[in-house]
Amino acid sequence: MTNARGQVIQVDGDRLVGPDGGTVVLRGTGLGGWLNMENFITGFPGTESQQRRALRAALGEEGYDRFSGRFLDDFFTDADAQYLASLGLNCVRIPFSYRHFEDDMRPGELKAEGFCRLDQAVDACARAGIHSILDLHAVPGAQNQHWHSDNPTHWAHFWTHRHFQDRVVGLWEALAEHYRGNPWVAGYNPVNEPGDAVGEAIGPFYRRLEAAIRAVDPDHVLFLDGNRYSTQFDQLGDPLPNTVYTAHDYALPGFVDGGPYPGVSRGRFVDRGVVEQTFLERTAYMRETGTPIWVGEFGPVYTGDPARDAQRYQLLRDQLELYREHGASWALWTYKDIGLQGLVTVPPTSPYLERIAPVLAKKARLGVDSWGSTDAGVRDVLAPIEELVAREFPDFQPYPWGQQRWVHGIVRHVLLAEAMVGDFGAAFTGVPPAEAEELAGAFAFDRCVVREPLAQLLRDSA
Repeated sequence: MTNARGQVIQVDGDRLVGPDGGTVVLRGTGLGGWLNMENFITGFPGTESQQRRALRAALGEEGYDRFSGRFLDDFFTDADAQYLASLGLNCVRIPFSYRHFEDDMRPGELKAEGFCRLDQAVDACARAGIHSILDLHAVPGAQNQHWHSDNPTHWAHFWTHRHFQDRVVGLWEALAEHYRGNPWVAGYNPVNEPGDAVGEAIGPFYRRLEAAIRAVDPDHVLFLDGNRYSTQFDQLGDPLPNTVYTAHDYALPGFVDGGPYPGVSRGRFVDRGVVEQTFLERTAYMRETGTPIWVGEFGPVYTGDPARDAQRYQLLRDQLELYREHGASWALWTYKDIGLQGLVTVPPTSPYLERIAPVLAKKARLGVDSWGSTDAGVRDVLAPIEELVAREFPDFQPYPWGQQRWVHGIVRHVLLAEAMVGDFGAAFTGVPPAEAEELAGAFAFDRCVVREPLAQLLRDSA
C-alpha cells in the first residue's frame, strides 16, 4: 500500500512505516558535538558558550572565525555519512543549538546560516541513503539542568519563562516550513532531555508545540522526549497523533564510574536481566499506548583498559539484542569525539589534542567533566560538603538526581568548570589564524580513527 501522507515516514500503530507501508526500524547514531558542542566530545571545560568566548578572546575574530568555520565544515561531511551507510545504518540524529538560528539580543530574527549548516548534514545523509532526525538539543533558557543544554547554572529556566517557549515554537515553525515534504527527514525531535522540575509545563508545552508544527507540516513524525532526561512519561498525557515517544537508555555499567558487567555499579548488581528490566520500565508508556519505541540515546563510555572495555561492548551487545527483540529503533550516542565514547575519534597524536593535553589532564584531575571524569581527585573537597548537606538537610532531594549528584553538579561541573574555561582559552593564545584553522581540521574523517570493535558490533546489529 502507499503511504497516505506522501513520501515521508509515518507512525502506524506501534511501528514506523515507509511510503510503501513497510515497517521501518531506524538504526543509527547521534551527531553530538557538532551543531551543539559538548565538553567531553571536543575537550573544553564548562559549556559551549563559555568555550566560544574563551576562544574568541584567545584567537581574535579572524582566528576564531577560521577555527569555527573549519570545525563546522569538517566535522560531518559526505565521507562521514558514507561510512555510516557502509555499516548498514540508516539514520542520524542531528543535535543542534538554537544559537545557530537566533541571537539572544535579536530574539525571533532567524539566521539563514543555521538552516544552511543543518542542510549540510541532512543532504550528506540523504546522498548516502540515510534519514535524519532533527534534534533541538539546547533551547533558550535551557530545558534541563546540565551542560549539554549550554546551561552554565543548574536551573532550567525554559519551563518558567513564556518568552523562551515562544521562541522555540517560532523556531520549530520555521524548521517545519523548511523541511516540509523532505523524505529524508524522518522527523522532528523538538526538545532534548527536558528537565521540568515541577512537571506541570511540559505536557501543555508539547501540545502547544505539536499544534504549531502541524499547522505548517502535518506529515513529519514528532519524536518527543520524556521528562526527567527522557525517562519519565506519566506527565505527558495521552499520545499525540503521528508521534513517537523516545526513551534514553543509559545503563549503569556503562558510565564513567561503572563497575564490571555483570557486576555491581553504584551499589546495584546489573546483568542482562536488569538491563532488560530497566529498558522495559523506561518504555512502558510506549507499550501501554501502542506507540513505536525509539531509544534516542544509549551507549557506554570506554576506559582504554581492554578487559573493562570488552565488558562494555558486551553491555552494548546485550542492549542492541534487546532492542531488536522488542522492535525498537535506536540512535547510539555518539558518532565522533576525542576518544571517550565515539565510534570515530580524533587520535591523541593530533596537533589539536596535543595542544589541549594539559587542559584535559587538569579536567580529569578535578573531575570537571560530568560525563567523562570521576570525583577521585577531589574527594577531600566533596566529602565534607556531602556530609554537611546530608546532616543539615536530610529531606532535601533536589531534582533530578538527588543530593550527591546535585553537590557534584554545582561544585565540579559549574564552579570548577567555569574557573577552568580560562585554561582552555590560554592553550590557544598566540595561535595565528591559519594554524587555528588547521587545528580544527583534526575532526575531519580522514584524520580520525575508527573504534573497530564498536564498528563491528554495529555492522552485526544493523
